[in-house]
Amino acid sequence: MSRFFRPVLLVTAVLALLGFGITPSNAATAISVSTAISRQDGSVASVTGYVVGQPTATTTVVRSNFPNDYALALADSASQTSTSAMLYVQIPAEFRASYGLQSNPSLLGQQITVTGSLTAYFSHPGLKNATAFTGGGGSSDPGDPGDYYAGAEGKTGAALKSALHTIISSQTKLTYDQVWDALKVTDQDPSNSSNVIEIYSGRSISKSLNGGDADDWNREHVWAKSHGDFGTATGPGTDIHHLRPEDVTVNSARGNLDFDNGGTSVAQCSGCTADSDSFAPRAAVRGDVARMIFYMAVRYEGDDGFANLELNNSVGNGTAPYIGKLSVLKAWAAADPPDAFEKNRNEVIYSQFQHNRNPFIDHPEWVASIWP
Repeated sequence: MSRFFRPVLLVTAVLALLGFGITPSNAATAISVSTAISRQDGSVASVTGYVVGQPTATTTVVRSNFPNDYALALADSASQTSTSAMLYVQIPAEFRASYGLQSNPSLLGQQITVTGSLTAYFSHPGLKNATAFTGGGGSSDPGDPGDYYAGAEGKTGAALKSALHTIISSQTKLTYDQVWDALKVTDQDPSNSSNVIEIYSGRSISKSLNGGDADDWNREHVWAKSHGDFGTATGPGTDIHHLRPEDVTVNSARGNLDFDNGGTSVAQCSGCTADSDSFAPRAAVRGDVARMIFYMAVRYEGDDGFANLELNNSVGNGTAPYIGKLSVLKAWAAADPPDAFEKNRNEVIYSQFQHNRNPFIDHPEWVASIWP
């Protein structure tokens, strides 16, 4: 035994007798964000949570346009929007290139573990003087939202629908004016950042040409707003999961028609057809349309002052809170599964605007479970 090692053993033995075990088995286990918030005593701890934004003030956390790489907020759920349930984490200079949100916006929604001192930051429960950051390299697939659907696990049928309603009803609501700017982000043309893609026609059009004139684009309510008479009220009337850019003329041609196969060609909308009581978009987005309708039927159940929106197997539903044709919409969803554009749109709505998701984009198999 070396002369150096003997005193180390002696010190270790003395510490053990005093109750200060230093063996690896005594290393701290990572704690939850809620535990860290309640334990603001300056002690050192490892905290595991989901990155939910960047704190910029005591009660303000931004989820886009991150101003710098100096801080992030953690929560026990990736969908948390209440700042009182968040831990504000100061990011030391040596970790900013890898964990700062301005440099790494894809970290939003990812689970990480941070080790540091549990002490207030921005006059809010926080973690400072971090010595380690790990994690955040999870799936790059936008359809992998962590534990967002934990409350729906193992459920089917009506129980699944009820669980999903509870999950997706936690959202930030937009005004109808805010929808204009949101759609310029959610429906941006991947090949031209100055344009948006119109849902039915597929035309790429300048973002600046939004309005009510011929050949402008406007805000199409995929779940026609007269089906339930919710108009443009904040809620279903401004929910961008079913609001899409569309040519003014094509939007008018669709009107408040239900969805079904058949009919004659629609002007300025290649692949679209319509008759007196139904409309069919181009084949490439029929699944997208179906999943937006399924979302609305789960999100709006009549418990928030608006009508209980439901699907049926009819057309010509008029102002009743129903849209069909269910059998056709199910077939469209199966024939046209979610593509990269639809998945990215779902992620952008979740991360930057409403902070809720369309479950039928993430889990297309749930359509058949709820509507067998």
